[in-house]
Amino acid sequence: MYTQENGFYIAHGPNGPISILGNMANRHGLIAGATGTGKTVTLQVIAESFCKAGVPCFMADMKGDLSGISQPGKLSGFIEKRLPEFGIDKESLTFEGCPVRFYDVFGEQGIPMRATIGEMGPDLMGRILGLNDTQTGVLNILYRILDEKGILLDDLKDLRSALDWLSKHAKEYTTQYGNVAPASIGAIQRALLHLENQGADKFFGIPSFNIQDLMDTRDGMGVMSVLAADKLMLQPKLYSTFLLWLISELYSTLPEVGDLEKPKLVFFFDEAHMLFEDTSKALTDKIEQVIRLIRSKGVGIFFISQLPTDIPDIILGQLGNRVQHALRAYTPRDQKAVKVAAETFRANPDFKTEDAILELETGEALVSFLDEKGAPSVVERAKVLFPLSQIGAITEGQRLDIMNAAKDINNKYKEAQDRESVFEVFAREAEAEAKAAEEAAAAKEAEKEEKSKKKEKTVWSKVWKSIVTAVTGTLAAILGKTVSDAITGKKSKNTSVKDAAGRAVKNATSAAGRQILRDILGNVIK
Repeated sequence: MYTQENGFYIAHGPNGPISILGNMANRHGLIAGATGTGKTVTLQVIAESFCKAGVPCFMADMKGDLSGISQPGKLSGFIEKRLPEFGIDKESLTFEGCPVRFYDVFGEQGIPMRATIGEMGPDLMGRILGLNDTQTGVLNILYRILDEKGILLDDLKDLRSALDWLSKHAKEYTTQYGNVAPASIGAIQRALLHLENQGADKFFGIPSFNIQDLMDTRDGMGVMSVLAADKLMLQPKLYSTFLLWLISELYSTLPEVGDLEKPKLVFFFDEAHMLFEDTSKALTDKIEQVIRLIRSKGVGIFFISQLPTDIPDIILGQLGNRVQHALRAYTPRDQKAVKVAAETFRANPDFKTEDAILELETGEALVSFLDEKGAPSVVERAKVLFPLSQIGAITEGQRLDIMNAAKDINNKYKEAQDRESVFEVFAREAEAEAKAAEEAAAAKEAEKEEKSKKKEKTVWSKVWKSIVTAVTGTLAAILGKTVSDAITGKKSKNTSVKDAAGRAVKNATSAAGRQILRDILGNVIK
């Protein structure tokens, strides 16, 4: 249990208890070792020690083993045999669990944890989607445009809608931000589809997770936030990027507090090598910066990995509190890793560190924590304490009971919501544009029809004028001749004026028909 004098009691060496000092616990740490050497139990011991001191922790549970921290442990033959080694009296033991909240990105084995795509930022989204620099650059342009427009970017349908919009308006922003190639947008859309098929759509959205909910205590004990990561592990980039987002949110949200008597929160990053796989130098630099500076926010980070070489040197140098379990030197790479691990410790004259790493038994480790001045202590070969909580997974019934007990926070995040964001805004704009285009097309059609009617009226006016002119002229000629014959006393060849008029009308009609045909052909040709 934590005391200001002794710190967090973690292991027992030849010279007695070995503890992490409270005011040095935010200087970060490393738990390394081969599979089956006791890394998970060590993580549980350290987290449990923090919990008892009122320090909340966050940890990823890869196989369900860490769920046991919620239940009291029990005395076993193995533990009873080790009690004298730790100077612990059996009668003084009190097994108990820690207050726990279970979380799950997919909302299946715990409280849903969500983040908006806007909060993730273009670089982290580019990493999740596996984009190259050019495609990530397109995301940066898209984020900038949406920020300028004041439009929220929440979920995958928002991002898909935004990309579709950008493809249609890319030319408007080419001068300001650079070229946006259709091929890049197509690649991002395909990556989104792949991510959605893996179920990641359940992670992106609102309500987004509030980092402050990781800082809770209960009855003076720190609440253990355990993330169910067995399914999440199948998507390594999503897993590592999600945890990186959590760290970044902690860094940007929490105030500066310096070195406290004990940390405000301790973060355990299991399978830490995934954080640095396929990561650009720019992003690695960003990770290093966050890890280096977040300690001033009162947050400690422990990386758990098989080999110290899985972690970049510049970040490894930030990890002052170290527990190294056994390594196996079966290959040249393994032998190099053993040598590197040994060189990271402050040497102990009583043994050769490189040899000791190969000889450690299960539950035994090389331990070096920071002293009062912040300097690494001489490495000691020690045995890690056993946890007072249950070792191993709990039942589904026990998990369900714990989930149901956390009603307030469960109700806060259980149901996904959908507010007005990119999808709704651009859908409304597209609808308005479609309506305006429809109205413009209708107006143009009406104008065309009006012009056609005017032209048709003009044509028929000409036709009737031609008919009237032709009929009038013919009748005038016939009538004029008939009158002349009457005056001179000549008899017309026609039997009557009526017959003459009929012939005139027929001739006029034929002329009018010819004129109509000419007008029609003229219009067609035009």
